[in-house]
Amino acid sequence: MKPLNLITLILLIVGGLNWGLVGLLNFDLVAALFGVESILSRIVYILVGLSALWQLVPLFAAFGTNEPSALRGHSLR
Repeated sequence: MKPLNLITLILLIVGGLNWGLVGLLNFDLVAALFGVESILSRIVYILVGLSALWQLVPLFAAFGTNEPSALRGHSLR
């Protein structure tokens, strides 16, 4: 797995867990760690959003192939 893909995947997991906490417990972990509306919180939110955009690339690449393994989540080579 390419390092950038791994980093963006980790950031998306962090973002997803954070949104899960917000939805379930009304607790924003990023804001708790870095401060509400702090520049660090905003950077984390921006990086998570950019990570989501980046992960669209392998998603569309998987849809563009005829390989069933690409659609099952196996890495593209």
